[in-house]
Amino acid sequence: MSTTAQGASPFYTAEHAAFRDLMRRFVAKEITPFVNEWDDAGSFPRELYNKAAEVGLLGLGFPEAYGGNDGDLFMTIIASQELARCGAGGVLASLLSHTIGCPPIVNVGSEALKQRVLPPVLRGEKISALGITEPSGGSDVANLKTTARREGDHYVVDGEKVFITSGMRADLLTVAVRTGEEGAVDTPDAMPARGAHGISLLVVPGDSPGLTRSPLQKMGWRCSDTAQLRFDGVRVPAQNLIGAPGEGFRMIMGNFNGERLAMAVAALGFSQACFDEALDWARQRRTFGRPLVEHQVIRHKLVDMQMRIQSTLAWVEVLSEQADAGAERVGGETSAQWVAQVCMLKNHATQTMQHCADQAVQILGGMGYMHGTRSERIYREVKVMMIGGGAEEIMKDLAARQLGL
Repeated sequence: MSTTAQGASPFYTAEHAAFRDLMRRFVAKEITPFVNEWDDAGSFPRELYNKAAEVGLLGLGFPEAYGGNDGDLFMTIIASQELARCGAGGVLASLLSHTIGCPPIVNVGSEALKQRVLPPVLRGEKISALGITEPSGGSDVANLKTTARREGDHYVVDGEKVFITSGMRADLLTVAVRTGEEGAVDTPDAMPARGAHGISLLVVPGDSPGLTRSPLQKMGWRCSDTAQLRFDGVRVPAQNLIGAPGEGFRMIMGNFNGERLAMAVAALGFSQACFDEALDWARQRRTFGRPLVEHQVIRHKLVDMQMRIQSTLAWVEVLSEQADAGAERVGGETSAQWVAQVCMLKNHATQTMQHCADQAVQILGGMGYMHGTRSERIYREVKVMMIGGGAEEIMKDLAARQLGL
């Protein structure tokens, strides 16, 4: 967002401003000059993880005891907005894949597992990924088919996962498996499902024998490696189980809330990136003897973009403040009202991104259709944002259930 908009906000402090300056310099130096090259290559250098760790990006929101910095959600908002300036969603997706792979470990993992997994990830030495989606289904987590049977002090994993961000080079995979414990799952976040019980989470080492990975080609997020994983008799130490057996479904649902809020924040950043590029172009481009921005129809497009951006920002900030204050929790459980708000915000933010990308390409005209502009890339990446973390239709249905509709 613009400095003016956030300068008037009660949510940001001098510490936030200093972090924004740090992140802006980091992105301008280490990311933006290379995104076209990385997109064409389908990957970015592994060294970027180390550099991101050095500026405190990877540790945001993670406990200091494991190398994190306990930054509040407004630090995360700032980081996402500044990263979005590069206009490449694939960078955010893979560079921050640990933010969906590691939270279950932080929340319920054993102390030994935390000590073993978190420090090297937060130092940028190892890459963490999350494996939930399967070829037979995505949002319908309760019907996952990957199994893990206990054999002595190991679990033996068989099955497949697909659309896994950082799946090709992740060193540690947080994988949803069916361990088969009996018992019902009672969580307000859950979609009705018969198979929600008996699901667990395991940390699977990336070099495990029997694990094979196949790269997937995508319309967008091209510099983010995305994979299909196959587990054929993969033996995983039982000590890599996250929490208790059969408690995975609840953990996954809680993880989704954070992922959806993060996706809304990222969508907000990309919306602003589209606006910035469109405005810059409109000020420089001359048509019929005057700058493009002096045409009323163009100014109206820009105002419509800002209207959506500002409403998204306000919603993001309110829900983030509630989360930081613990207001999203009621009696130890996630508030149904807060979950509904996150679902609706995720849809609103991605629709804002869709509108801004479309309008930016239109304002740029032929240049907006050219490979290499931020708006062209973001235009291609809109749909993955509207699908990932829960498709629009799933978000609407879940929100309706949480609201008792």
